[in-house]
Amino acid sequence: MKICLVGLDNLPMLAPEYQHETLGGESVQQTLLARALARRGHDVSMVVADHGQPDGASWDGIGTFKAYRFDTGVPGLRFLHPRATGLWAAMRRADADLYYLSCAGSQVGLAAMFCARHRRRFVFRVASDADCDPSRLLVPYVRDRWLYGYGLRRADAILVQSVAQARTLARCYGLAGRVAGMLVEGAPPPVRRDIDVLWVSNIRGLKRPDRALRLAAWLPETVMHMVGGPLRGEQSLYRDIERAARARPNLRFHGGLTYTEASALYGRARLLVNTSDVEGFPNSYLQAWVRGVPVVTLIDPDGVIEREGLGIAVRSPNALAGAVDRLLHHPDEWRAASLRCQAYMAREHGEKNILAPYLATFDQVLRNGAPQAGRLYHA
Repeated sequence: MKICLVGLDNLPMLAPEYQHETLGGESVQQTLLARALARRGHDVSMVVADHGQPDGASWDGIGTFKAYRFDTGVPGLRFLHPRATGLWAAMRRADADLYYLSCAGSQVGLAAMFCARHRRRFVFRVASDADCDPSRLLVPYVRDRWLYGYGLRRADAILVQSVAQARTLARCYGLAGRVAGMLVEGAPPPVRRDIDVLWVSNIRGLKRPDRALRLAAWLPETVMHMVGGPLRGEQSLYRDIERAARARPNLRFHGGLTYTEASALYGRARLLVNTSDVEGFPNSYLQAWVRGVPVVTLIDPDGVIEREGLGIAVRSPNALAGAVDRLLHHPDEWRAASLRCQAYMAREHGEKNILAPYLATFDQVLRNGAPQAGRLYHA
């Protein structure tokens, strides 16, 4: 198969020389998927942002085509040029049979228009619970929300992270989604556990880093580390969080780290805490569990944490501290949860198992052509 993954933020995950640029969870997933497909002999490319790299440059057998720089263009006009024109031009140079996108936004509609015009196939993968409900979309502009809905309804197939997402997608958009899991890299055995609590996310309002600060204040004897860089438009929040975090003696604030640097911290942690209001299925959960690190969180996709005993899912932010304290001060309970995490990952998240629904979806879309939007699969 000739497949192009459209992910403008992917280059920092794919190319080591650009690893200090901002990186999001879907960039990790798209890059791991691209590498897995390339290892199986498929012709894989990516459309990425322009960071100054040569157009057509290849890493790990994956060719890259640059769309545009984030900081260029005249406000008010740059949506059309260089953004829409740059995206379409890069997709044309990639010349794939199937284009794969994830995350709600205008690029979904633009990609759908390209694929319709050039008779190419288009698969979308939901990246957040908010992607499935128009009332919760994390897309600020009416234009971009319309384009997202337009593209979603014209996708040849839609993949989701959980059964709950499939149900919401069916209820809100009348579209069907097929559950496709998430890839994770293997990890070496931990050498030491000198971080009691680890928090990893980009610093943005919906991730609620303020709750992490509050947790550090409630548990002053707990050694806590925070990892997260600023996002475009949220630099002021980043500065506020950094200032407050550095004032807490039991909290180490790392700021933005590369994927490799952040990965090393998971192996030193005893617990991972997630404080977000909205998620899909966080990469951080998988990176923690594969290293035997239980998760304490407000968000439990399809109830997997409660069902499999992979940590503690709480009902309110005020319950986070109690759950953390319980696992940290009951070594036998923590050890049992840690072993369950590793066993679950070995059983459910092997690369062959995770790739199966992706390969089946891509193959069927390419063989059978475009079905009525989104109705190829059911969860």
